[in-house]
Amino acid sequence: MTDVQVIKMVDTTNGEIDRNIFVDPEIYRRELETVFTRAWLFVGHESQISNKGDFFTSRMGEESVILCRDKNEKVHVFLNSCRHRGMKVCRYEQGNTSLFTCPYHSWSYTTEGKLQGVPQFKNLYDGCLERDDWSLIEVAKLKVYKGTVWATWDAEAPEFEAYLGDALIHLDQVLDCRDGRPGGSEVIGVHKWIIPANWKFAAENFLGDTYHNPSHRSVDLIGIGPSSKSGSVGRRNDAELEQAQHIWSSFPQGHGLHSAIAPADNEYVGSYTSEPEIEEYFRSAHEQRKERLGEQARLLPFTGTVFPNTSYHGRQPRGLCVWHPHSPTETEAWRFFLVDADAPESVKDYLRHYYMRYSGPAGMTEQDDMENWLYATRASTGTIARRYPFNYVQSKNKFEKNGPYGGDVSFQITEQNARNYYDRWATYLEKSSWQVLMGEDQGDTQ
Repeated sequence: MTDVQVIKMVDTTNGEIDRNIFVDPEIYRRELETVFTRAWLFVGHESQISNKGDFFTSRMGEESVILCRDKNEKVHVFLNSCRHRGMKVCRYEQGNTSLFTCPYHSWSYTTEGKLQGVPQFKNLYDGCLERDDWSLIEVAKLKVYKGTVWATWDAEAPEFEAYLGDALIHLDQVLDCRDGRPGGSEVIGVHKWIIPANWKFAAENFLGDTYHNPSHRSVDLIGIGPSSKSGSVGRRNDAELEQAQHIWSSFPQGHGLHSAIAPADNEYVGSYTSEPEIEEYFRSAHEQRKERLGEQARLLPFTGTVFPNTSYHGRQPRGLCVWHPHSPTETEAWRFFLVDADAPESVKDYLRHYYMRYSGPAGMTEQDDMENWLYATRASTGTIARRYPFNYVQSKNKFEKNGPYGGDVSFQITEQNARNYYDRWATYLEKSSWQVLMGEDQGDTQ
């Protein structure tokens, strides 16, 4: 399929997108080569590798990678593939080690990635193998940002902060402590499961698609939120968001999000009255955040997607979601659940139970989403269905350029974020220039 055909399949001017971009094998192959090799991708969190020798196996695109901390406490991300015949050198999800040893021919590598052990080296390789030339393959760039670890294979990629642009202040609301201190989060668990759906449907959903809320009507009617008390505010128990002005923002780099601006007084509304210790924690965090951040404390995170495949929930459940591609019609979903590292253990345990009720294949809310994405993918494979595009005209041209808190902003439910996202996606498949990919060469999408 030619570049021109791909660009034509994403018609943001008329708000039409060809269903084939979600299922075509050739387009999927090009995504792996042009998007996942160049974009900044979320790999993991420092709290998962707190000590020397700690590792966590993650993914970048389809490929397995090792996130580890070496003996000098430096963080690395390596391709999980032996340089001899390609076998995984690490088959555990996480742990601690001084060496990664390939189970095939026993080549071993240090946590700095250096090739150390080669069986029968003197007899078989002496004089013809330079160990320093055969280290594990390491990412081109790595960034540790407020505990989160991001990486890219592209040495020419812009620095992480430039790649995020104005979307960074929204991501900060997810990663910062609930009381406004910068950073301070930790991962308390990772959910992993496989969905028979294209990865882009999930990424698009978190751009700010609140139009799909009827899907969650049954859960909302039950009203079981973090407090696990039937009849409470809702599945998220977030009265602050109920009172706020909601905004939908899109950015030239392809990111999109749904945030909220709280009223000027931004008073705390009790949500955990049956749990005094939990209630006091959130009340205190709310008041300290207002005192510490002032006007900036009014900005509240809801959901968002960092292009291409890292999404977040900013309030409850608070966490990062990564949509790892398996094939055009299969995705492996990972949710990294976040809490403040210094939160009381009672709060962490309380939130852990809520995260499990909400998320994953057994989660009350996530089941609805998975069903939507599954059928949307199936609806893109039908012989007749593929002849007709999807409609993305919602709130077309109803947004403000350079709105509050960065990006082009809409004050009503919109598909502008999705239009912008797919416009960037199509540009990745066609262009190699980072100036183009960062949206620096052209006007705003329509």
